[in-house]
Amino acid sequence: MPTYEYRCDACGHEFERFQPMTAARIRTCPACHRRRARRLIGTGGALIFKGPGFYATDYRSSSYKEDAKKDAPAKAKEPAAASPRLPAGGPCEGCAKEPKSCPKKKAK
Repeated sequence: MPTYEYRCDACGHEFERFQPMTAARIRTCPACHRRRARRLIGTGGALIFKGPGFYATDYRSSSYKEDAKKDAPAKAKEPAAASPRLPAGGPCEGCAKEPKSCPKKKAK
């Protein structure tokens, strides 16, 4: 339902009404109670964001969302590399500073 803007020609009072498109226009001013209110020509179908709850990320493009999904797994892998399951000597595979006492190196 659209929001219509009205102005009274008698007293100059301006007001808005949220009403269906099929509803008859309002003629009586709520301030002075004269039948001089008229509907104004407004901007029409524009979105109006009022109040809390809207964030910059709510209406992102699909390419932005895809890039965010690509970044999410990479961030999840970073803490796994520093997991406490590594041997006391440090990382085992792919490290140039591999300790000589590495149990994985002996198993190979």
